[in-house]
Amino acid sequence: MSRPQTSTRRTTGAAGTVQHLRSKLLLFIGLCLMPLGGALHMLLSGQSWLPAVAYPLASLVSIALYWRDKQQARSQGWRTPEKVLHGIELCGGWPGALLAQQMFRHKTRKLSFQLSFWVIVGLHQVFWLDYLWFGGHWF
Repeated sequence: MSRPQTSTRRTTGAAGTVQHLRSKLLLFIGLCLMPLGGALHMLLSGQSWLPAVAYPLASLVSIALYWRDKQQARSQGWRTPEKVLHGIELCGGWPGALLAQQMFRHKTRKLSFQLSFWVIVGLHQVFWLDYLWFGGHWF
């Protein structure tokens, strides 16, 4: 007689779905408000067009890097170094990285990676808080 097999699957809902989608979307939108507002303010006031272009482009690159890294992890191929992922997040790709982490379920469980990721998100929030509310006196 054989022993019954115990399932080691994660209980994440149906395949391809994101748990707590509404809450995660609200968090994502909330985190993007200050960078979006600051980038638009800079663009419309003629100060700089760079943030308005950098955030979407870096986010697209970030999504592509996360997707490739996830594929390489599955096939035991050459992985994208974490410092590269964090570098693109620091350049404004953190919104894309946050989306990619949820879409591909990649890099969500490694605590050291998540800590660095959220520090980068926090730095962006503090920068835009300073720019929008305190006139850029801190940075």
